[in-house]
Amino acid sequence: MTKANAATGVKAEYAQKVADDLAANQSEQDRVRDELARLQDELVQLEESGRVLVEMQGVLGISSKPTGKSVRKTAKVPAARIPKSEAAAKKTPKTGRSSKSAAEPSTRGKTRTTKAATAQRAGGPSWIELIGAYLAGQSEPKSSTEIAAGVAEAHPQRGVQVTVVRNTLEQGVARGVIERSKQGRSVYYQTAPAGAEATDDSKATAV
Repeated sequence: MTKANAATGVKAEYAQKVADDLAANQSEQDRVRDELARLQDELVQLEESGRVLVEMQGVLGISSKPTGKSVRKTAKVPAARIPKSEAAAKKTPKTGRSSKSAAEPSTRGKTRTTKAATAQRAGGPSWIELIGAYLAGQSEPKSSTEIAAGVAEAHPQRGVQVTVVRNTLEQGVARGVIERSKQGRSVYYQTAPAGAEATDDSKATAV
């Protein structure tokens, strides 16, 4: 067999295969067209039946409910957000507690002063007695600030104030039971040499 005859045979073989594939393709196209036509007819029949059923519902007074693909998913409504102002208002009680806590030191101070006054009214020692007792135990003169610190340490319930101590010291100096001395600009106090004690009038004095 010559090369020309072999090439012709191969070409004829490919031509036949292509013809067979084309015939199969056209046959499949015909089948799909027939199926599509059948489905279209079925769809038309279903649509017609659907219209009839809707009309029947209208006659019977029945409200139709969407079904199938026509049903739309209801979007979830997000929960309402609380405005910042309302959130801050809800936290107000906590802030109130903080404010109360911040105000407690001054309240404790008032309570301490009240307790001191109550103790003195109930027959407790007067300021002149407290200061005199403190100075009696000192070996050298003390300033009013040092005396106030010493009395406060010995009697924390009295709510000692430097101004009160200073005024009481001056009263003691005026009555002769306390001596006052100066060293430069500083003023110091000590018990009078005779060991004088506060009089009944001074005991009754409440500064």
